[in-house]
Amino acid sequence: MIVTANLSKGALSMSKKKTIVKNLNAIQNFGAMNILCTDKTGTLTCDKIVLEKYINADGSNDESKRILRHAYFNSYFQTGLKNLMDKAILSHVKELKLEHLKDAYTKVDEIPFDFIRRRMSVVIEDKQGKRQIITKGAVEEMLSICSHTEFNGEVQSLTDKLKVKAQKISEEMNRKGMRVLAVAQKSYIEKVGNFSVSDEKEMVLIGFLAFLDPPKPSAAEAIKQLHEYGVEVKILSGDNDIVVKAIGRQVGIDTSYSLTGPDIENMDEAILKKRVKTTTCFSKLTPLQKTQIISILQEQENTVGFLGDGINDAAALRQSDIGISVDSAVDIAKESADIILLEKDLMVLEDGVLEGRKTFGNINKYIKMTASSNFGNMFSVMFASAFLPFLPMMPIHLLIQNLLYDISQTTIPFDRMDPEFLRRPRRWDASDLKRFMIYIGPISSIFDIVTYLVMWHVFGCNSPEHQSLFQSGWFIEGLLSQTLIVHMIRTRKIPFIQSRATWPVIGMTTLVMVIGIVIPFTSFGASIGLQALPLSYFPWLVGILLSYCVLTQLVKNWYIRKFSGWL
Repeated sequence: MIVTANLSKGALSMSKKKTIVKNLNAIQNFGAMNILCTDKTGTLTCDKIVLEKYINADGSNDESKRILRHAYFNSYFQTGLKNLMDKAILSHVKELKLEHLKDAYTKVDEIPFDFIRRRMSVVIEDKQGKRQIITKGAVEEMLSICSHTEFNGEVQSLTDKLKVKAQKISEEMNRKGMRVLAVAQKSYIEKVGNFSVSDEKEMVLIGFLAFLDPPKPSAAEAIKQLHEYGVEVKILSGDNDIVVKAIGRQVGIDTSYSLTGPDIENMDEAILKKRVKTTTCFSKLTPLQKTQIISILQEQENTVGFLGDGINDAAALRQSDIGISVDSAVDIAKESADIILLEKDLMVLEDGVLEGRKTFGNINKYIKMTASSNFGNMFSVMFASAFLPFLPMMPIHLLIQNLLYDISQTTIPFDRMDPEFLRRPRRWDASDLKRFMIYIGPISSIFDIVTYLVMWHVFGCNSPEHQSLFQSGWFIEGLLSQTLIVHMIRTRKIPFIQSRATWPVIGMTTLVMVIGIVIPFTSFGASIGLQALPLSYFPWLVGILLSYCVLTQLVKNWYIRKFSGWL
């Protein structure tokens, strides 16, 4: 119940920051995340792509808007899902009131886009029966299918020299942070139908389209904060490497170490694993390569998050330990994600990381408190059963004691974590729980045994006739020590002095301790076999509990020095 309450509390806190948590377990994964891989478009950038310019293949301005016209036909007549650049083209044409241009043409066929070719084509025909293929796509892939180009108003063979010039024109715009697509066409096609990829050849390069999608205002600050909290950010993009690096530099990501999709295809697996570890900018990736990179990072014992919003991000979102998408994402990306950001402000990522670590810390508190307490109680009962002539506590007493102790822990989800705990990623370590239980659990047993000796020798509870008084004394001491452990374990610092729990935790534990002390003095206590304790018992109780706290703190300090950790 406490674990689920912690996760639910984390999800509720995130919802107040306009973040939907689809998978509760993603909250603690958020806290464990030490690498965040992110797509570029729509995540780091504003997702408001604008067609900034359209130029001829030789770099001159397209005064006749011929390049724009061909790009418009390509975007308008395709039946697939229109991406942001298609929408930018259509929007620009609408602003110029040139939508009527399409009325002079009919669609014959199309060759859909895929992430290997990185281009798409439509086949159209005018009213005079002239048929042509119009193709647009990534510059390098487009140059590979072009045999000619239009330079200085003439169709010329696409020589290596002209190809280099075309690449320089594209790269110059890339360095300004603009995404560039090339446009090519081939006229007077005799083929009637059933067009395929094999028809994308001997094309004529006619021009370029340049799109601007600036970084989100919050991206640089969010990435800076993530770095401060021990989360490394890597860009995994299908875009051109120059554009990816330009955006990366603008948002504060070190772009010194980069890899492209073609590099990865030709790389030995062992070398790839080493390079993935240090590389921060990946470009020209296929969806499969994004998934491959995330898998390699996970094999290296990283907890990997992925932030994406496109169709090509769906597989990576599923592969990652925590998939994060945005409200404007395509449906399949939102379906694949664990967390959806309703606002475009990336600062919520920092909030998510902190909330995840807080949730993990509170869950860890509960598990370690419960495990160590139960382990100690087991020793106490075994010792008492071996040496006492009566039961140290009745079953009903244990049930009530455990019920009150569990109630005291219900406010743990509302507790805070020390700032130092939140500074680095946290992962679950089962071996640490075993070690914690063995070292911390028996401390309570020491003071349970001290309580036995006090009740036996000081208060004369050494026969079955006095077992009720003995049981009352251990009932109170056992409950109070169990409740105090909430405060002792919740922080590596000195409780109440260096680190104080939230008021709900303090209030609930105080209430439970008061109820525990009062029960033996009530008719309810008498009905379950407890009896009122003499006032002289309470100075002994205070001394035992203070000694318990001091020894626990000393062992805690030693444990932290020896094992370099607490929660």
